[in-house]
Amino acid sequence: MTLPLLRSAALTAATIGFAVPALAQANLCGGSGANGIWIGGDEATSDITTVDNFQEQMALILGGNDYVSLFSLSEGTDIRVEAAGRGAGDPIIDLLGEDGSVILSDDDSGGDAASRAETFLDAGTYCLSVRSYDGGPMTAFVRIGRAEQDALTEGIAEVTSTDTIGSCGEATDMGGLGSTAVATPSENGYLSFTLDASTPVTITAENEEADPTITLYDGNESYIDENDDYDGLNSQIDVEQPLDPGIYCIEVGALSDETLPITVSVTEYDPEAALMDIYARGEAAPPLDGSIPVTDLGALSTRARQDVQATADTQWFTFDVEESGLVLVEAIAAGDGDPWLIVFDDLGREVGQNDDYGAGFDSLVSAKVEPGTYIVGVKHYDESAGLIRLVLERYVRAR
Repeated sequence: MTLPLLRSAALTAATIGFAVPALAQANLCGGSGANGIWIGGDEATSDITTVDNFQEQMALILGGNDYVSLFSLSEGTDIRVEAAGRGAGDPIIDLLGEDGSVILSDDDSGGDAASRAETFLDAGTYCLSVRSYDGGPMTAFVRIGRAEQDALTEGIAEVTSTDTIGSCGEATDMGGLGSTAVATPSENGYLSFTLDASTPVTITAENEEADPTITLYDGNESYIDENDDYDGLNSQIDVEQPLDPGIYCIEVGALSDETLPITVSVTEYDPEAALMDIYARGEAAPPLDGSIPVTDLGALSTRARQDVQATADTQWFTFDVEESGLVLVEAIAAGDGDPWLIVFDDLGREVGQNDDYGAGFDSLVSAKVEPGTYIVGVKHYDESAGLIRLVLERYVRAR
């Protein structure tokens, strides 16, 4: 994409990304506007409803940080917000309301990795947050204007049929909820599906040899969510809030091999199944009410050992500590396994987590503990199965 020439009226020294923010904006957008820069240089010239032309800034985005442009509307207005990176830059935008709520997000709807969205907003003050897709440093142009004013980006061709879905290009129609399709990124990594009713959804992409990535857009080309490596190298997006009826599209990529087929499924989001999946992956401590199998190892006096026929799903154990001290928990593979280990307290707060302690693949967590019950989760890091020896040792302070 070739960016248009910058207009001197729209880009001034006051709108370069190192301008100094005003203290009065500290509470804008739930605090996100504290370090923001008014898109027009100051608050008075940043009313997009009344400005003669679009307003534009050049943003220097440092690694891991967001750049925030501030603007206001004196009355309800149809606006366009855009960000285009220089060189190989790939910006993502989030439009925030005055209370900090996310109104919309987008990635790549401007074409050539640029971001773009059009929407109607009521009178008020807003923040456009821009960040780099890969978290690295980036220089980008940010433009905010009314719908009738010139665009910064080329945008995506309008939908001409149910097979052409916004930023997904020529998408293969999967059908409705509960459908499955195969996409090969090197041939056509774009799929579409249709919701007949407001529904939360789960989208999965499976083929670990390909290492799939998935990005979800709505029918207006607006970015919704993306994922890589949710379960091993497979990907999954859970949209817990119901999506409106309509057409949605999925961009399917592959980090390892774009020529391999990737199986993509769209199902209704099941909160109970999602919770069980979180426990199986070891991302949260299970409840100790009997709903999840947990083996009680009893009080840890000095040293305990438990052999576990482990798989890629986390198995859970508890032990009790009767006085303050230091606890070491080890997961030792019998053979070529790769143990993964996590420890929580009885309230579900993470005490420690480890994979590949030292020179090998065994795991070790050491932590100071107070009297109470502790929860240990252990699994194989990959899809292998086999014996893991769980060793727990307790040390007390010398008297």
